[in-house]
Parts: sequence; structure tokens; C-alpha cells
Amino acid sequence: MKRFAALFAALDQTTSTKAKTAALAAYFADAPEADRLWCIALLSGRRPRRMITTTKLREWAAERAGIPLWLFEACYPVVGDLSETIALVLPEPTRETDLPLATWIARLRALDKAEEETRKSAILDAWDSLAPTERFVFNKLLTGGWRMGVSQKLMTRALAQATGIDEAELTHRLMGDWTPDTATWASLIEVPDPTADLSRPYPFYLAYQIDAEPETLGPVTDWLAERKWDGIRGQLILRGGEHWLWSRGEELITDRFPELAQLRDFLPPGTVMDGEVLAWDSAAATPLSFAQLQPRIGRKTVPKKLLTEAPVILMAYDLLEWGGTDWRARPLSERRAQLEAALADLPDDLPLRVSPRVAARDWPGLAKARAQSRDLGAEGLMLKRRAAPYLAGRKKGDWWKWKVDPLTINAVMIYAQAGSGRRATLYTDFTFAVWDGNQLVPFTKAYSGLTDAEFNEITRWVRKNTTDRFGPVRAVRPEHVFEIAFEGIQKSTRHKSGVALRFPRMARWRRDKPLAEANTLDDLKAMLARYG
Repeated sequence: MKRFAALFAALDQTTSTKAKTAALAAYFADAPEADRLWCIALLSGRRPRRMITTTKLREWAAERAGIPLWLFEACYPVVGDLSETIALVLPEPTRETDLPLATWIARLRALDKAEEETRKSAILDAWDSLAPTERFVFNKLLTGGWRMGVSQKLMTRALAQATGIDEAELTHRLMGDWTPDTATWASLIEVPDPTADLSRPYPFYLAYQIDAEPETLGPVTDWLAERKWDGIRGQLILRGGEHWLWSRGEELITDRFPELAQLRDFLPPGTVMDGEVLAWDSAAATPLSFAQLQPRIGRKTVPKKLLTEAPVILMAYDLLEWGGTDWRARPLSERRAQLEAALADLPDDLPLRVSPRVAARDWPGLAKARAQSRDLGAEGLMLKRRAAPYLAGRKKGDWWKWKVDPLTINAVMIYAQAGSGRRATLYTDFTFAVWDGNQLVPFTKAYSGLTDAEFNEITRWVRKNTTDRFGPVRAVRPEHVFEIAFEGIQKSTRHKSGVALRFPRMARWRRDKPLAEANTLDDLKAMLARYG
């Protein structure tokens, strides 16, 4: 644990990508193999399940520190991080230990079915043997709130430096349904068997939002344009007579979309397609809203009622493997032609479509097509260079998102709450309202979009203009209007306003807008009628 805590400290104390890569590479070169494997797992989202509630951890930490719980709770929002708060309030350890990271994780997992007193005794004993930084890391393992300021790409780059294995190859090896329980360092990193995991997906290719006029990309004929569909990015794999569906976040979601199982009877093994899972209205041949797809996302099994209300299709837009051969290095034009040929003669009632091309003679013509996107259930256009291979991760140059402008509403800030972590001393999380007659009705929260200077300014204002307190939340004088941008709107029975927004954020602080000129609930309902 000392070595892993030192790695955490090294990563936390620098913003240099080069320094972080070097620290990780050194760890992968020298740490015990089981610890290296767990480090990769933690940095790629394969965290141990949380065994103990944060409520109990706060109670136990306050008891061991000899302070009342109310005082601990008062310290928590000031520090901004529960793991750090616990590490700070605990007394100095009475002994020292240096068990490996893998051993600590095994001990924590062994507490899964233990009685509460056994859990408490084990946690207090661990706190009593760990130095402050090690305690902090241990607490992160306890709470599951694991962040080390390292992307998976940076971690893979460091792993490539430590092992001498090509970074792209490692990216692929680390995909799939593995855990430190099912893999070893040798089987995962050093000598992987390419046939051992037929379900293994390819790394997804991710696009950037276009940051210039599209004309700067060159002739429109060099590009393939298609709709940017509002669904779940998925990779469908057919190998060995089975099928698997992976989300972009490397989550296996096959069982949530059983409609796709029938594709095994119509497509040959050794086929891998990239596309978008969409809730689909077959009669109208149009996608349903993302809100209708959403109830299926978190379910392991899908009831018949939901299968009927929100049937899905895969809107395929790329072919990554054909006949068991990796096609990613081939140009998009070739991959796309083979995809269209493979799907051309399939029955119309199968849950599979090719994402239609959007044709235009010039960029202004494509801009007109883009403007129609929201009415067609899309978020804009995707622009893909016809000559481009299918790469791994987010790259600039060959794939671009050309999204339509977001929907916006002018709203009044009525509540504020401090952030967490490095933002714990600032008010960054706000609740906004619109007018319903003479009343302000809350309808959304937002916490991003302002500059650091604006967050500092609004924090000073909140402290001077708080009218009531509800725990960490401050009611403030209704005075400031903000432009709230969002990607979609849907009905909601959980909110007093009757609506919920998708991806709300603060687009602008409207200092020019008086309170009376904020939008109304009727304005939101009109948006709901058109876009919901």
C-alpha cells in the first residue's frame, strides 16, 4: 500500500502528463504483479463493490477521533472530500504495516457478508496501521470514489513504456469482460490468447466537436456525412455462434437488448459493427426519444411491457471486423461499402439498419440538412473522412461532431450549494426556476459553464445574499438570470415543473436580463410539446 499511496501522491502533485506517465511506468515496472493488475483495474473503472455505507464510515471516524458527529459533518463540506476528511480527523496510527494493495483489497472484499461489528473492527484496525496518505487511499477504496487524475489512455501509454508492447495493442487487450479475479498479469498483458475472449470489443473511435467552420475541412466530397443519433453507442460482436453488445463505457449490455439476438441467424460469425442503439418506431421508421430508451439502460432484465413500449434497433455506421478479419485499417469508404452490402438483403423487420448517408453538393447544403436534425430525432451530423481508418480513442482530424445548437432558456437562480473536492470552498451547484404566474418554479440544476472568475464572484454574492439554509443548500435572493443550455427535454413526474432537461449547463450569466424577463413554465411546456 505504501508504494501505491506514493504513486497516488505523485500523480496528485503534478499536472504534467509526462511526469504522470513516468510515475505510472515506474510503478508498472517494479510493483508486485497482483498490485499492477489492480492498479490497471482501478484506473479502467473496474473498482471493487462498496461494502460499507458512507454513513457508517462517518460515524466510525468521528467515534475514533473522539469528536461529536456534528463536528465531523461540519468539517466534511469544508474539506470537500469524505476520504480526506476521515484521514485528517483520525489520530496518529499506533503501528505500521506495509501489506500489498492486492491484500488490502482482498481483505475489504472479505467483509462483504460480515456482521457490522466485524466490519467496524476491521476498518478501525486498518486506520490504526496506516499513515495519512495511505489512509486516504484506503478510504477511496472503501467509498468507491476513485479518481487519480489519469485517463485510461495515459495509463495505457505508461503501460506501453513499461512493457515495450505497442500502445494500440495494449488498448485492445485491456478491453472486454476481465477482472483481476479472471485474469493474471501474464494472461492479460504479456501473452494474451486472442481466442480466449471471443466477446472482446475493439476500442471505440471518438470524435471531437468541430471548432471551426466546416469549409476549413476541405472539399465536401472528401467526407461522409450522417446523422448523429441520440441513443447508446454500441459495438455488436458476432463470434463463435454467440453475440455480445458493448457500450462505449466498456459495459456489457447484451441482456438489456434481447431483440438483437436474432441477428445471429442472419449475419456470419466474425462480424463486428459499430453503431447506435435507438428506441425505434417501426411504423413511422423514426427513432423515439432518448427518454423512452432510458428506462432500459439500468435494467439487467427487461419486462415484456418495456420491450413493447420501447423496442430497439441498432443503427449501424461502421464495420470493424468481417469474416473474422480486422478491417479497422481499411478506409472508411471500403468499410462502409461492405457494411451496406452485408445488410442490403436482410429482412426489413430485423432490428438493424444502416445509418443513412446525408448527401449534399456543398457545405451550405449540408448545413441545411444539419438544421433539420432535431426534428428527425438526431443531435446534428457526424462528418467522417472517407479515406480514414478506424482509430482508437479520441483523435482530431478524421471524425467530427457537428451538433445543432443547444436549446436554451433564461432562468432565475434560487438555490446554491458548495461543490466538492477542489471546489469545496466555492458555490458551484445551482438550482434554477422559471415564472409560473407570479411564482418561481424550480425546474433544473446546473453546475458547469461558468469561468473560475464567475464562480468566485457568484460565491461572494451567495454568502452576502443567503435568505435561508437547508443543510448544505442556501436559498438566495432571486436576482440573477442565467441562460441554461440543454440537449433535450422530457416529461417528469418527479419534478414540480413537470419537465426534466438533458445535460443542462450554464451557457451565460445574463447580467443584461432583469428578473421579469426570465422565461416561463409555459415556454418550457411549448419546448416539451415540440421536442419532448
